[in-house]
Amino acid sequence: MTSLQSNSIRPGVKPTGLSRLLKAFGNTGKGLMGCWREEAAFRQECVLAVILIPAGIWLGHTGVERAMLVAPILLVLVVELLNSAIEATIDRIGAERHALSGLAKDLGSAAVFLAFLMLGISWILILASH
Repeated sequence: MTSLQSNSIRPGVKPTGLSRLLKAFGNTGKGLMGCWREEAAFRQECVLAVILIPAGIWLGHTGVERAMLVAPILLVLVVELLNSAIEATIDRIGAERHALSGLAKDLGSAAVFLAFLMLGISWILILASH
């Protein structure tokens, strides 16, 4: 019996070592696929990343410039994943409208907007200097 199997028999026992790492990768895959399946915004941002990441690597003159062009794109994806997690949690809590639920969703949306703002400003500042 593997440690993953024994942990499913003994609730509350967390896997360690390689089994923990494999479980973490599995959870990561499920999270990414779930967001891809359920969130049109995430799919659109992934398409944008497929375009902008190679462009950022090509347009940057130094390693630092390349990193400063690519990192904000990845940040947009990270923030979108967190925003989607907030939305899923709020939707799971209940369908009734509540001011705090709306605020939580609005805050997540604002975080995505700020990540996009960072992306735009970074690209403008770096590319304008060329």
